[in-house]
Amino acid sequence: MEQLAPRLSAALSHLPDYLGAHVLLSASALVLGLSLSLPLSLAALRWRNFAGVILGGAAVIQTIPSLALLALFYPLLLLLSSATKSLTGASFSALGFLPSLLALSLYSMLPILRNAVTGILGVDPAVKEAALGAGMTPFQTLLRIELPLALPVIMAGIRTASVLVIGTATLSTPVGQTSLGNYIFSGLQTQNWVDVLVGCVAAALLALVADRILAALESMARRRGGRHRLAAAATAVVLILCAGAVAANFRPQAGYIIGAKNFPEQYILAELIDQRLAAAGLHASLRSDLGSAVIFRALTAGDIDVYVDYTGTIWTNEMHRNDSPARNIVLEGVTGWVRDHYGARVLGPLGFENAYVLAMRRDKALALGVNSIADLASVSPQMTVGGDYEIFGRPEWQQLHLAYGLNFHDERQMQPLFMYKAVADSDVDAITAFSSDGRIAQYGLVTLADPKHVIPPYDAILLLSPKRSNDRALITALQSLIGKIDVEKMRKANLAVSREEQQLSPAGAARELWKEITGGGSSE
Repeated sequence: MEQLAPRLSAALSHLPDYLGAHVLLSASALVLGLSLSLPLSLAALRWRNFAGVILGGAAVIQTIPSLALLALFYPLLLLLSSATKSLTGASFSALGFLPSLLALSLYSMLPILRNAVTGILGVDPAVKEAALGAGMTPFQTLLRIELPLALPVIMAGIRTASVLVIGTATLSTPVGQTSLGNYIFSGLQTQNWVDVLVGCVAAALLALVADRILAALESMARRRGGRHRLAAAATAVVLILCAGAVAANFRPQAGYIIGAKNFPEQYILAELIDQRLAAAGLHASLRSDLGSAVIFRALTAGDIDVYVDYTGTIWTNEMHRNDSPARNIVLEGVTGWVRDHYGARVLGPLGFENAYVLAMRRDKALALGVNSIADLASVSPQMTVGGDYEIFGRPEWQQLHLAYGLNFHDERQMQPLFMYKAVADSDVDAITAFSSDGRIAQYGLVTLADPKHVIPPYDAILLLSPKRSNDRALITALQSLIGKIDVEKMRKANLAVSREEQQLSPAGAARELWKEITGGGSSE
């Protein structure tokens, strides 16, 4: 309880930034979705054979998992940005706002389309015939009779879409968009339940407020002359949102952009980089919770300037290598490859390795006589293994299967936070842990040897984007981190963030880590 007040204060300090970005994204997506859906609805009514295609297409989009749809837009926009740069010399940022805007706009369309078509079709045909008999044109009938009568049904669809968009916008964090999802993703990874609660409550309240605003607009439109006021207000809103969207996506970024993946070690190292830059008088901003594939492409495209990656990740996922040579050979290979293929720079290794390892409860491993992955293979058909969201689709996992003949009864994906607790509580029999994670010791786990050396080395390395590869100020500020963080220091920092009691924030853990590096010296 004594940590509740400072955690709540820290969470609320981010609220203006997270909430403002969330509102801009959600409102822009709803306006764009509405702008696309209403003309398509009228087209579906005009050409009935076309209606099935439109509604069916919107329904198919709705079945795509929202996080997948958000992630898919990033590489597509990255290709478009590269093509634009080749043709015109100008490019745009494919990270953050644009992929989120496009994905959420598509998600908003189904309820608007369905309700608009249903509402207009539900208008009494006798009323339409009377209007036509009175001399109205079909367009006048649509504008003055059908749309006003169908307005309650149409507004119900818009209100449903607004709630859907606001909720789904919390998932835009992994593609680099600031939102209320920043609270939820980081809170889940660091067991900061105050952050998770603040994010959920803020998103729920925002959805309620948006619904009430739309209800008020609907009431305004029903009054005499209200449609004209509504049209003027809607036009103003559209212009403001479009200007805000353009400004958010195309304004020059101030200072350096530091990237981070979505687990505690990455948060700590990103904060440490930020603190080193601040100590050197350099301004930086953080983009956290990015996926492995997204963050590497963001760096090579110049959307972020610096982040910490791992040699094994680049070796297998980007270079598509399935061998596992010595650490120095992998480091040299990765360094040369990112330089030659992208113009990016490996500033150097931080000094520790964070490799995938298979871990079990110590007592269970002893009872089964399991000391290595080779021993595990014979009992794996009766076992359940837990892993993070990436591992079962990664090349390393496929190589382990082939090399050792692993054949688990079940593979369960989960947040690393729950993964360690799951194996400690025997909900799973083994997990794909991380060698620099302090929770291995905390939960009394034992890591299994890899006698065939299938898993490649995973040295933590500082990567600089092509445009920052020769930035002397940046290099000078970060040079003090190269080779200075051993695995015990990193485990201690990771555990300080991951444990439930006396937990530190990532920024606090970064400050303590710097003291460890400097032997207790100033964080400046």
